[in-house]
Amino acid sequence: MQLLDSILRFLDEIGIAAREGEVPPGSFLPGVRIERGALVFDRAALRWPSDLLHEAGHIAVMPPELRAQLDDALDAETPPHAGEVEALAWAYAAAVHLGLELTDLFHEGGYKGQSAGLITTFSCGVYPGAAGLVQAGMTQPAIYPRMSRWLRQ
Repeated sequence: MQLLDSILRFLDEIGIAAREGEVPPGSFLPGVRIERGALVFDRAALRWPSDLLHEAGHIAVMPPELRAQLDDALDAETPPHAGEVEALAWAYAAAVHLGLELTDLFHEGGYKGQSAGLITTFSCGVYPGAAGLVQAGMTQPAIYPRMSRWLRQ
């Protein structure tokens, strides 16, 4: 599980808490959940380690005063620039930073069957959600997918 260990080191370095723990079998993503603004994962049940990056993206793009309130049931009402598309763009930037293949991030078991389309989109330099990261002060258009900061301030 070298990929998992690499992702966990990265999350620790940027200040997103991740710990092993119990994840109910019916969780939204196999083997991972968000609990009070931190990631909880079950190493044995985690099918795709990169799912941690996407879930970490939800934590990272949330304003700091709201992070600790995040749980599995991500509220449909999110603050501006803290939604699904920004989490997607954040996860892509993290994958690039870690040198992951896009097929690792946008794996065939996720993204509601849209993995191939996301790989094509991001490979062509079209970055859904990047504008929201810019508006949140996390990157700049000229440098994305490089990030100025990994956590929204």
